This record gives sequence, C-alpha cells and structure tokens, in this order.
Amino acid sequence: MTRTFLSLLAGTALLGGLAAGSAGAVELRFAHYAAEDHPGHEAALMFAEAVAQRTNGEVTVTVYPNNELGSPPEQLEQTVLGLIDMSVPTQGALQDYVKEFAVVMTPFVFDSYQHAWRVLDGPFAEWTAPLLEDKDLVFLSNWEWGFRNVTNAVRPIMTPADMAGLRMRTPPEIQLQAAMEASGATVEQIAFPELPMALQQGVVDGQENPLSVIYHFRLYEVQPYLALTRHVYNSMVHVISKQTWDQLTAEQQQILREESARAGQHFRDALVANEANLLELLQSEGGMEVTEPDIAAFRAVMQPAYDRIGEYAGAENVTRFLEMVEAAR
Repeated sequence: MTRTFLSLLAGTALLGGLAAGSAGAVELRFAHYAAEDHPGHEAALMFAEAVAQRTNGEVTVTVYPNNELGSPPEQLEQTVLGLIDMSVPTQGALQDYVKEFAVVMTPFVFDSYQHAWRVLDGPFAEWTAPLLEDKDLVFLSNWEWGFRNVTNAVRPIMTPADMAGLRMRTPPEIQLQAAMEASGATVEQIAFPELPMALQQGVVDGQENPLSVIYHFRLYEVQPYLALTRHVYNSMVHVISKQTWDQLTAEQQQILREESARAGQHFRDALVANEANLLELLQSEGGMEVTEPDIAAFRAVMQPAYDRIGEYAGAENVTRFLEMVEAAR
C-alpha cells in the first residue's frame, strides 16, 4: 500500500487527471496494459481519434500502452482516485472494488464469444454499472481480452492428470488460482510485467492467458506447449473516472460512450477473426505444440473452484449470474 501511495504521489505531476487545454478543451489520459501491436492498443487509438474528430478537438485522448503508467491494478487505482482519466481493467481487477464482477471468471461457463457478449453487454452491465459508480467509476463499454489457455515448458496437456505438479503463474484473481489448483497444478502469483522473465528463468513452468497475449508478448519463446483449454473468459472493461466524467458535457459523454462501444466491437471482431491466424503463427513461427484437451474431464474436477468462487463472490451473486448465462445460451 505504501509503495502504491508513493508511486501515485510521484506520478501526480505527470498524470494530473483531467487536464485543461485551451478554453473549453479537455485532455484525457488513457492507460492500458496491451502491447503496442495488440488489437487492444489499436482500439484505444481508434477511440482517441474518433473522440477528437467528433468533438472538433475539444476532447483529446492521450493513450499510454503497455503498462507505461503502472501495473494493471495501479492503473485502475489511479482511475478510481482521478489521477488518470480512463483505463480498461478486466473483471478480475474490478472485483477488488465491486465483488459482483468476480462471477464472470467462473471456469467453463461460456459457450462462445458471442454468448459472453450477450451476457456482459446486457443483463450483467445493467446489474453492475450502478455499482461501479458507487466506487467513482463510470462504465463506458466492454472491450475484449479473450478466452484463456494454458501454456507450459514441461509437457503437452490433455487431461487434468497432465497438470499435476506443474508450477503455474496466475494473476491474483482467485478464480484463476482456483481453476489451476483444481486441475492439479500449484500456483504462483507474479505481476504480468515480470512474467516473461519468470518463465525464461524457470521460476514457474507455465502460465495461462488468451492467444493474443501469448503471441504479442512472445511467450511462445519460452513455452513450447499450448493447451486450448478456454477455461475462463474475461475482457477489458472501458471505464472512466467519475471525477472526469462529471466535468464533461452531456454531448461529450454521449460521444465517449458511442466511440467506446464502436472501438470495443472493432477490437472484438479483430481478435475473434485473428485467433485462427494467431494459432497458426504460434505453431509455425513460435514452434508450439498445440493440444485440444478433454474439456469435460477438466469441468468434472472444477467443483472445488466453484465452491471457492461462491465463498468469495457470494453464492447469491453466482446464482444470479448463472441464470443470466443460461438465459443467453
């Protein structure tokens, strides 16, 4: 906590939240964690360009990619505090502020990307957007991140038995830890910016992330085995500091919402369309051995993970979410 607080103080002069430019103009700072060649960064630039055009330059957006303004949790914390204006945390980061977001990452609940979008853009957004505002965040739209898959440097994965004893890195989200542990692995928490080095040095055997992350961050260079588990889905959630939001006109707010949704859908479409290509590149360029595990076997050992998620997120929240999931199939 002390380190984060000090880093915030040190960055205040640089960040400063909503910045005034010429009379009536505002400059927004938008931080994210995607690499500069990732479709998430392309979406951020697309959003920034469209906002500037539609507001005739009255609202400009400066984009800071690839963790330039801190780790993903630090970016979100600074957005809550109004030190930067916008970020795109995943549901796993937002759950630290609004517990209801924890249910999204329940393992093996979504059938497809489109199924997930129907739930998150519809009843889930209606449920959680007001809860975010209570935490000084305003929901703009859902973007993308993707279904997560397992990589490792030890052996191919086909069943939970193949996971036994592997040392897997996960982010701090309990759902990912619980899913990996229920599969038989042991778990280490390592900050994402430190992950490539940790894999290279053998601190852990493997990790789990969407294909786009595995490719764009070149994790294939130290991870020869890829298992298409698609065990958890999550996405970037485009949020803006309520302090910033309240200083914008109603027309500017509407433009931000519309262009956020437009950029987010572009990101979604690009990522889904590119997944087959990414898989081919990971095999040809990255030399990865790809397996398609027995998902039913993994789902069958997930009860301990479901129990932990229910304890963490609230059993009633899990029930409400699963009802949304079933209604949207």
